[in-house]
Amino acid sequence: MSLQEITIPRKISNQLLHLAQISPDKEICGLIGGKNGIPSHCYPVDNIAEHPERQFLLDPKQQISILSKLRECNEDLFAIYHSHPNAPAIPSQLDIDMTSYPNALYFIISLNTKGVLELRCFKINNYAFNELPLVLE
Repeated sequence: MSLQEITIPRKISNQLLHLAQISPDKEICGLIGGKNGIPSHCYPVDNIAEHPERQFLLDPKQQISILSKLRECNEDLFAIYHSHPNAPAIPSQLDIDMTSYPNALYFIISLNTKGVLELRCFKINNYAFNELPLVLE
């Protein structure tokens, strides 16, 4: 399988990193909308997980509202993002098990990098994941 590069606007990557930095003790999460394979908007969603310091669960009401907004704006669900405050920026087994949008990309931000934030992109399908190279524009 050849890995395609995923281009993300610097504005969105900066927003994701900022959201993770201002919430260092719990996983942040949300959706990214896009058109024609180009991400255009970041939509933060409340994490309602029982243990938000180590897992995320998108607030279903906000998620449905954002998905409706995406349709109204002729955007597609480009990616789902979340952070790992105390773990590397790779999908955990729980992340893999909870994947429910096989066509979406998954962005993970890690704060566990000794002061340097890390943002990585994955495709998760059939309980396996592949990393896709990220290119900032």
